[in-house]
Amino acid sequence: MVFSSTFFLFAFLPAVIICYYTQRLLFKNRLRNVVLLVFSYMFYLYGAAGFLLILVFSTLADYLFGLLIDRDHRRKRLWLSFSVLLNIGLLAYFKYANFFIEELGVILQYPGFSPAGWEKVILPIGISFFTFQKLSYVIDVYRGKCRALVNVVDFALYVAMFSQLIAGPIIRFRDIRVQLKERKESWDLFYMGAMRFCWGLAKKVIIANSCGQIADVVFGIGLPSLDTKTAWLGSVAYGLQIYVDFSAYSDMALGLGMLFGFKFLENFNLPYSAISITDFWRRWHISLSQWFRDYLYIPLGGNRHGTLRTYMNLMVVFVLCGLWHGANWTFLLWGIYHGVFLMIERATRLRDVAPERYSAIRRAVTLFIVTVGWVLFRSEDISQAKGFLGVMFMPVNLPVSYELSLALNYRNVLFMLAGATSFLLPGRFSGVTFLMKRKRAFLVIASLVAILLMLPYSAALITGGLNNPFIYFRF
Repeated sequence: MVFSSTFFLFAFLPAVIICYYTQRLLFKNRLRNVVLLVFSYMFYLYGAAGFLLILVFSTLADYLFGLLIDRDHRRKRLWLSFSVLLNIGLLAYFKYANFFIEELGVILQYPGFSPAGWEKVILPIGISFFTFQKLSYVIDVYRGKCRALVNVVDFALYVAMFSQLIAGPIIRFRDIRVQLKERKESWDLFYMGAMRFCWGLAKKVIIANSCGQIADVVFGIGLPSLDTKTAWLGSVAYGLQIYVDFSAYSDMALGLGMLFGFKFLENFNLPYSAISITDFWRRWHISLSQWFRDYLYIPLGGNRHGTLRTYMNLMVVFVLCGLWHGANWTFLLWGIYHGVFLMIERATRLRDVAPERYSAIRRAVTLFIVTVGWVLFRSEDISQAKGFLGVMFMPVNLPVSYELSLALNYRNVLFMLAGATSFLLPGRFSGVTFLMKRKRAFLVIASLVAILLMLPYSAALITGGLNNPFIYFRF
């Protein structure tokens, strides 16, 4: 189920809100987690009915492993190992089995053999996100940072909460443990959540989809018809699309959490304002960056064992970060690409330069590096990425294709330019939150008017079929 769909907006979400606040009146919040869990499973059932049992089974398994780790200290490492093997095993099978079989088939074709009888494995939506959440739980319990949850409903809700089940943000257990029991709903928080959700909806439907239409056309053009200006347009359009699309989902997820009293951590902080690749990864998909830092980079030794070991740890993290996004050589190369630039920044000590020094130049260089990297991320295979990058840096001039001329209509260009302001805005400006943090009445009114204008237009685009799934649904 997609947040930006008519069924979610006009049926599912109103039903959740009505049932949640009805139980608050009748049962004094004793059933609030039960209500959210039931609707969360219904949410997953709607989009991935065949995989609901896998979600439930793995949730119950980690619930039991958490209790065993918490109570059986002599064998807690054994129980942790079982949990990690189960989670990584399920993720590896569903996400990478097809890739390995295809690569094996390529190898075996040479002597005349090929794998037979293999049926492609379908990827359960959200598996990368809820797997990492469950791992953070059992690891935090193992480290003694928190006690295991006794209430299975609370744990199941932590894993399957519909607001961030499909595409994050990845919520570490220690950041939400107290809220599962002691959160407080308020009309102020509800209002803020509704505003944040509507802002995310408008970003997704109006800006991200417009950029996506241009990017899809450019990356769909065959290399013989691609020229330099078109290639750069496509890379910039995709960079805008993936940022606005994913940050819009995070806005909507955080907003939905607020409707029910939850306060999740921010997942983006203007990544295109970064002045280095290191800074970019502090701002981009923050929950994933923190997960890899806390549960992989630091346990590997971080930067505590010399320069060579630090570089190795960085590369391991970013190879796995690339593969986490998908089973494709392009994702692997994208991870290596960022890992190399992080090592260069450490080796040259650029990451230690004061933020205010040469900030405009450093920001432009960082944005250039990130934009080029998105070509690897978006390309279907290495061949397309190689050809696309070649055209970007070896000038070719061709007429604009008919398909691209259709995509470059007034609406798409206007909204892409609106999205491009994210390249230029300074500081911590982040749309509606900037307005809502100010207590001045006219700013609050201005934000409300803006939302009321964008909502009908967003609804019209959705009902008209001009909507695409969120990019991170595929991960």
